[in-house]
Amino acid sequence: MIAISSGKGGVGKSTVTANLAVMLARQGLRVGLVDADLYGPSIPGMLGVPSGQPPAMTSTKKVIPTEAHGVKVISMGMLTADDKPAVMRGPMVTKYLQMFVTQVDWGELDVLFLDLPPGTGDIQLTLAQAFPLAGAVVVSTPQDVSLKIARRGLRMMEQVKVPILGIIENMSGFTCPSCGEVTHIFHQGGGRTIAESMGVPFLGAIPLDPAIVDSGDSGEPLVNAAPDSPAAQAYASIADALSVDMDRAGGLQIPFAWDLTTGEGKPAPASQGSADRPLALDYDATGLTIRWPNDHIQTIDARDLRLSCRCASCRDEISGKNLLEPENVPMDVVPTKIWSVGNYALGIAFSDGHGSGIYTFPALREIESVEAEDV
Repeated sequence: MIAISSGKGGVGKSTVTANLAVMLARQGLRVGLVDADLYGPSIPGMLGVPSGQPPAMTSTKKVIPTEAHGVKVISMGMLTADDKPAVMRGPMVTKYLQMFVTQVDWGELDVLFLDLPPGTGDIQLTLAQAFPLAGAVVVSTPQDVSLKIARRGLRMMEQVKVPILGIIENMSGFTCPSCGEVTHIFHQGGGRTIAESMGVPFLGAIPLDPAIVDSGDSGEPLVNAAPDSPAAQAYASIADALSVDMDRAGGLQIPFAWDLTTGEGKPAPASQGSADRPLALDYDATGLTIRWPNDHIQTIDARDLRLSCRCASCRDEISGKNLLEPENVPMDVVPTKIWSVGNYALGIAFSDGHGSGIYTFPALREIESVEAEDV
């Protein structure tokens, strides 16, 4: 699962997503595309998918995605007419996003693109917490304002431990069809500069081309309509770079939901992984045991784990003051369920009825262990 994101609107992110998806499908990969911009869906129009025609359902009540140009697609634009707004509060947005990923009959896929709306709000956080994103691609124009906002979006993905696969500079320059002179309307080289300054890959620059607009409006992506154009060649180069960097970061196999009362859903251990993701989890009378990379083993007492909760009801979000009184936590409290929260945390429910705590991996490592040893 790869998120295509940008902090700023109007940078051509959906156009980039549509063309990359079609290019990877042309290369033989099985590609799905979720239009996660529920308020302003544009993917159906760019891929020639009719709007306002709800998709069919399978006998198991799963949505059958529409296929266009070799790509399986789901979008709010397929459920509503062109001029009908999607008026929804946050909980409904979350519900639709989860439905688009988990209740769609995708079949076997090599990659599922998530075309995100601009910003760093509910949609971005929901996807980062609910699903194991293999990485994110950040799209920006060379304009300084756009790059500054793109940096914020990139930092947001880093905070929730979504690997940054790279930065794409869109609208990087216009080549005059008559004289061949290149005019850099939105400045030059900003995408590469910000990628180098933040230590992430620069995937490539896509030039301005009127044919991109025409192909998007006609529902025929540029990589199909004009495969030999400079812009299409840029898309092909970026697709090649992505296709060799789609492996999920190593570590604990996610997603999972482990019911400690029955033992069901315990995550399979991993042999290797990134330094900040656990390799294995176990639980017994001594507490929660976490095996980290470099053979470090940490065991956290169940009550200490409960007292370390940092949710809004246990700790003041502004001051950081601990709101949870130790005398209100039973001495025999134990975790009852542990589940993955995106790539960066564990959710834990306890026998005292508390279940809103999210424990980031760095926060877990900071909890004083009952027993810690280097093997």
